[in-house]
Amino acid sequence: MDTLSHLMAGFATAATPLNLLWAFAGCVLGTAIGVLPGLGPAVTVAMLLPITGQVEPTASMIFFAGIYYGAMYGGSTTSILLNTPGETGTMVTALEGFKMAKNGRAGAALATAAIGSFVAGTIATVLVTLFAPLLAEFAVTLGPPEYFCLMLLAFTTVSAVLGQSTLRGLTALFVGMALGLVGIDQISGQVRYTGGVLEFMDGIEVVLVAVGLFAVAETLYNALYEGRGQTSMNRLNKAHMTRSEWRRSWPAWLRGTAIGFPFGTIPAGGTEIPTFLSYATERKLADPAHREQFGTTGAIEGVAGPEAANNAAVTGTLVPLLTLGIPTSVTAAILLSALQGYGINAGPQLFQTSSALVWALIASLYIGNVMLLVLNLPLVGLWVKLLKIPRPQLYAGILIFATVGVYGMRQSAFDLFLMYGLGLLGVVMRRFDFPTAPVIVGLILGPLAEAQLRNALSIGEGSFAVFVQRPLSLTLLVVVLLVLLVPRLWGWLARRAQARAALAHGA
Repeated sequence: MDTLSHLMAGFATAATPLNLLWAFAGCVLGTAIGVLPGLGPAVTVAMLLPITGQVEPTASMIFFAGIYYGAMYGGSTTSILLNTPGETGTMVTALEGFKMAKNGRAGAALATAAIGSFVAGTIATVLVTLFAPLLAEFAVTLGPPEYFCLMLLAFTTVSAVLGQSTLRGLTALFVGMALGLVGIDQISGQVRYTGGVLEFMDGIEVVLVAVGLFAVAETLYNALYEGRGQTSMNRLNKAHMTRSEWRRSWPAWLRGTAIGFPFGTIPAGGTEIPTFLSYATERKLADPAHREQFGTTGAIEGVAGPEAANNAAVTGTLVPLLTLGIPTSVTAAILLSALQGYGINAGPQLFQTSSALVWALIASLYIGNVMLLVLNLPLVGLWVKLLKIPRPQLYAGILIFATVGVYGMRQSAFDLFLMYGLGLLGVVMRRFDFPTAPVIVGLILGPLAEAQLRNALSIGEGSFAVFVQRPLSLTLLVVVLLVLLVPRLWGWLARRAQARAALAHGA
């Protein structure tokens, strides 16, 4: 009852006209930022931090939170319609969503993304309300060995599931890991793999690589290989989901929420791991009648699950941020700096010292989710009409947005050359059927995994036994082995059964 009374007080604060206006402005701005490739909530919140000197704390935190989860909604739009992820968390949505759009099912993909985001965001907010201290207490018990094994699980799952070949998936993963090692070593501070290029000192931006491999590569590939007479993208017949699509979507929403929320509470790579794991789960659990749609015509489960995981993970980042003062994403770190700008220290005492702010922020999540659903669903038809733009102008627009977005990050012409170089690499990878998504996973998690491995070995005094001496890390290692071995064993048994059946038929 105490939690409920606090939440009702939070709603009373968040529902004031001024705070509702700030929430609405944040949701609209966040959605627009998510749609634009190359930008993101972290950059936007960072640019708007100066307003913290002019606006009272509760209103500004509601505004920043609206930008944060609004960007997660908006990022799915360009992923589905243009294969251009506005956010790294929506990269997986592009895998199936864009194929659905090319086959005249953009409306269904956009609808399941919007509704799935609402369902996951609402469930995750309820979990934040009820279990934030408990989940934070569990998250803080994880050490470097567990984090490294968790990332190893993400590596193997993503590489084994995406693409037609595990070898090609692993090759793409190692390309991403190599890119992720460029720059300054996080632990020793040594410069490595820069080739004497000063611009590489700060490392290679994830957004730059994502825009290059997805937006630029998609544009160039279509211009080179699919530009002649392909008009299937314009064949649209609906902007809603059928009863069958509803039936296929709701279990994926729930599974995605269950996968995404725990990952949001731990510093293990943000929204990328849960979205990829959700995609892998949906692909494995798909009905045999629909399984062939994955990677071909587009499976709606491949949009519904990752989108739910994405939003649940974003909401989950508030658990360690508010209860421990630990940011588990770049945007959460900037939100923490906004709190500190007001002289507010996030941590276990925050619920006592700034109770009104915390509960108003949590209440604003409920309000913001409803706002975003109301904003996004009626606009599905409008977004679908983007596909009627003639292809040359459409792809020219994508290149302009990508160029402006990437140049705006550091005002560096070098970044533009690198982006277009990565675009050409993406074209080659598409041409020879190498999946591009594992490159992003390797780029993001490679340096994190390296740091956690070195920290774990320090704990174990140089011995790898530390990974099997801790129950959770050992369990994760067993799961990694099962992911790698079970599909091969299953395939071997299936081929053996077919051979026996063929021999019996011949006899």
